Amino acid sequence: MKNLKNIFFPMIAIIGASILLSCEYGDSNSSSTKPKARGAIGEIILAIDSTKWEGPVGEALRGVFEEEVPGLIRGESMFDIRKVDPRGLTRILRMATNIVYVTTFDDRKSASQNINALFSKEAKEKAAADPSLYFLRSEDEFAQGQEVVYLFGNNEQELVENIEKNKSKLQNLFQVRERTRMEKILLSRKNSAAKVAGEELGLSINVPASYQIVKAENDFLWLRQPTPRTDRADISMFFYETDYNSEEQVFPESIIALRDKITKMHIYGDPNNRNSYLIIERVDPSPVFSNFKINDNFGVEIRGGWKTNNLSMGGSFLAYVIVDAEKGKLYYMEGFLYYPNETHREAIREIETVLLATELLNDENRIG
Repeated sequence: MKNLKNIFFPMIAIIGASILLSCEYGDSNSSSTKPKARGAIGEIILAIDSTKWEGPVGEALRGVFEEEVPGLIRGESMFDIRKVDPRGLTRILRMATNIVYVTTFDDRKSASQNINALFSKEAKEKAAADPSLYFLRSEDEFAQGQEVVYLFGNNEQELVENIEKNKSKLQNLFQVRERTRMEKILLSRKNSAAKVAGEELGLSINVPASYQIVKAENDFLWLRQPTPRTDRADISMFFYETDYNSEEQVFPESIIALRDKITKMHIYGDPNNRNSYLIIERVDPSPVFSNFKINDNFGVEIRGGWKTNNLSMGGSFLAYVIVDAEKGKLYYMEGFLYYPNETHREAIREIETVLLATELLNDENRIG
């Protein structure tokens, strides 16, 4: 089996991993007696001096953690940042799931000095000798299941340059982490019927037990959570298999045409109105296409907005196109949500988590 999770799990370079923290907090690997970390999905506690936050360092950090999620119908930041003064980090705050400490060693203000005291003399000497050292990652430092990241520099200019240069790595670190957290919650109970139905398409589909099959055919499967609530988005996912004959099939316009073909046949905002099939919003927002490789197979990620052809409904979506050139197959898989007047970020994260848990089956694993 080829697990799609691997496409967004590049190795995060742990720059400066040899740098040592002071031993004030003991052995960070001994987490058996520590409390469990707590915190909402997407939340990051940022410990930083207020003056530094208002200056170039804060601007660089906002460019990383508060950048808008691409493709949503309304602007939403990637993460929820909760800025705190390092001197005010209580025991409760130290149990947060995600904590980022930010400092420069030349800062004499007491808030930054509070963080600097965590670094050993050897650490500061190594940083002084190598300006590229800016990042240290520590797991389970104060609580089980916790991620603590230290961003540091000899001065603000060095730190800003390193943050901006490694923007995508920092974003990916927390995106992967939050998706992993969500997967443990969502897929603790899976829908076995959906898994069996997916095998007829050549896919091992892992969805939560709360999803139900709306429609299943030889080349198509539509799943949906049947009871959306005011505090939860109406999420649907569909999967489609077709023959792969030409690389033109993965050009953006070809993908949009394929998606229109699928929805015209199968998915309507109003089942009694065949003119209410789903289409991709072309302008606001424009769809965002990104290419990637999965186990030597070509793939495309698409993020954007959808609406019904009769303009009665709309929302955000996330889709993946995967080419299995060896078997001559192309797979289209998408999750779309309807959640008017509410935020879409976490619903899209749920869709991303479920779709990336999908596996391409080998012929011996496939039904039919």
